[in-house]
Amino acid sequence: MKKVILLCTLLVSSYILSSCSPIVQGAAAVTTVATMSNDRRSAGEIIDDKNLDFTLSSIVNKDEILEDMHINFMVYNKAVLMVGESPSAEARDYLEKQIKRKATKMKQLINEVAIMPNTGYLSRTKDGVITVQIETLFLNQEVFHPTHVRVMTERRTVYLMGSVTKREAEHATNLAAKAKNVDKVVKLFNYLLVRPA
Repeated sequence: MKKVILLCTLLVSSYILSSCSPIVQGAAAVTTVATMSNDRRSAGEIIDDKNLDFTLSSIVNKDEILEDMHINFMVYNKAVLMVGESPSAEARDYLEKQIKRKATKMKQLINEVAIMPNTGYLSRTKDGVITVQIETLFLNQEVFHPTHVRVMTERRTVYLMGSVTKREAEHATNLAAKAKNVDKVVKLFNYLLVRPA
């Protein structure tokens, strides 16, 4: 299993460096298989999260008022993390209202959008490199399965989501903090009392 995940990480790294679409499509297919077989969510919950992610992206892409914003989402168990940049507080508040109105299956919205100019390509590439570093660190440990913790980096702040025990969460947080250029690690976990079999 570690070989499959390592392959995924290498393929995504190749994509970041070369922007090669076929590589990313192959990585996505392999990642989906790995995720489905080891995820602590049910297949139905995974599909619900993917559908919610699609709905959120559609809201941003189809609204002219939101054109000047840079927004990314991470969804886990219908909890939504929203990060990025907005030119004004009004635009950010408008987006939040649209999401709450249209994404009816969402249970929680964590709004971490900053009021500032959009970050550039170089900054976003560095964030991608930080995410790959952390995912690679997750491969070389045995406290939790790497697919149990999702990672997103925005402006050098790392966000972690997943269903984990307190021990697993602490270990994931410590590993994430070791990656180069990380300013802060934010834990957004669902805590489990007992580690599932």
